[in-house]
Amino acid sequence: MVLRRFHQESLLSDAIRSRLEFMEFGTAQREALRTTRPAVRAIIGKALDRFYSRAQRTPDTASFFDSPAHMAKAKAAQEKHWKRVVEGEYGATYLESTHRIGATHARIGLEPRWYVGSYALVVEELVAGVARRTPFWKRLVGLWNPGATHDATIALVKAALLDMELSLSVYFEEAQASRDAAVAHLDEALASLAEGDLTRRLSGMPESFAALEDSYNGALAKVGEMIAAVADGAQKIDGGVHEIAQASEDLARRTEGNAASLEQTSAAITQMDDRIRTSAEASRSTVVRADQAIATVSSGRGIADEAVQAMTRVADSAKGIDSVIEGLDKIAFQTRVLAMNAAVEAGRAGEAGRGFAVVADLVSALAMRAEEEAGRARDQLTATQTDIEAAVGMVQRVDGALSEISQDVDQVHALLGSMAQDNDAQALAIGEITISVGTMDRSTQQNAAMVEQTSAAARNLTQEVGTLAELTQAFQVGNQGAGAEGRGGATRFESAAPVSGRGIPAAHSPARAARSDAAAA
Repeated sequence: MVLRRFHQESLLSDAIRSRLEFMEFGTAQREALRTTRPAVRAIIGKALDRFYSRAQRTPDTASFFDSPAHMAKAKAAQEKHWKRVVEGEYGATYLESTHRIGATHARIGLEPRWYVGSYALVVEELVAGVARRTPFWKRLVGLWNPGATHDATIALVKAALLDMELSLSVYFEEAQASRDAAVAHLDEALASLAEGDLTRRLSGMPESFAALEDSYNGALAKVGEMIAAVADGAQKIDGGVHEIAQASEDLARRTEGNAASLEQTSAAITQMDDRIRTSAEASRSTVVRADQAIATVSSGRGIADEAVQAMTRVADSAKGIDSVIEGLDKIAFQTRVLAMNAAVEAGRAGEAGRGFAVVADLVSALAMRAEEEAGRARDQLTATQTDIEAAVGMVQRVDGALSEISQDVDQVHALLGSMAQDNDAQALAIGEITISVGTMDRSTQQNAAMVEQTSAAARNLTQEVGTLAELTQAFQVGNQGAGAEGRGGATRFESAAPVSGRGIPAAHSPARAARSDAAAA
């Protein structure tokens, strides 16, 4: 026995030895622990049943088990582990098993609260069961020496705490190692990302960081797609901007040409407006002159009427003169008859009537001349009447011509009035056209300025798109999938003492940890 204990002590590592010394868990207490083996073998099944019942009722722990068979297998492995714990032999084999258990828990991300809670339930059952199975005589001895009955319980508690502490230490060490590895992988990926390489995916991350790996790769893929889309969009925008710039320059040239044409058109319309206004003024002046001509023709017709009336009066007077001449002819005839009678009487008188006969001859000669002059006056009066009648006809013809002229002048007046109105309307319309063309000219000039600004903005946008394209070219964009590659399917952890939480896969890990029969051994 002494040799066996010496051999066991020699197999203890420095890490175990230091822990045992600090806990004052010496050889004697480990011997006391071994005395609990029969009780532990009898109680551990019930204790584990209580633990698994609690785990099954707790959603955070129930999700670690796929089926009752899975839970039964984990329970069997845990029974084997607890039997090893109460053997009190903490050599290399025990340390290796504990290390595998803690590493597995760290890998699957099992939270220590469930780990410690499982110990509390199992240790409670073990302590109570060992106390119930203590022989009666030891209980009697405990009345006088209480420490004798508590040695086994103390040893059992220390063994459970030692096992829990070793597993937790390994858990924290492995968790820190996982974090260090994850940080290293992430640092490499971020370094590649800083260099613009979007094809470098995050891989080889510990299982507990699988979600981070998937999220990073998914985000990287999204960023890659976005950069690729931005690059493609920049190329399309660049082409579109070049087309816009070219179109803007063409539009600017056409707009400038249109502005020049509108300016010339405006000048021409302005000249036309001035000419039409001058023509309208001339038409109005012509209308005034036509009114004056109408008044003059009306006055001429009045004068012609007065001349006709005067000629009529002259004709009437000529008729009176003809009566006078006829009277003179009668007087001359009677005078000649009297002269002939006087001559006859003078002839009868002889010498005494010779002088009277001379006078009678003179009177007769004078009457003849009066007849001749009356005849000439009649002839002259007849000619005068003929001329007057001709003059009256001519004046009447002049009056008819003046009437026709008056009618023509009236029509000309109406036409000139209509022309004046049309010219005024045209002048007003051309004035409005001039204003509209002027407005169009100003608008076209403003449009030309805006087109020039658009061209300048398009050129600036071309430069910005070029800068954006250069920035996107700094990134390497691949077509690799966003998910982590090489990661195995879901695995399960099968063994480890429930007291330490072994056998509970990580609920929040995207990949289930595998059960390890070696860890349960």
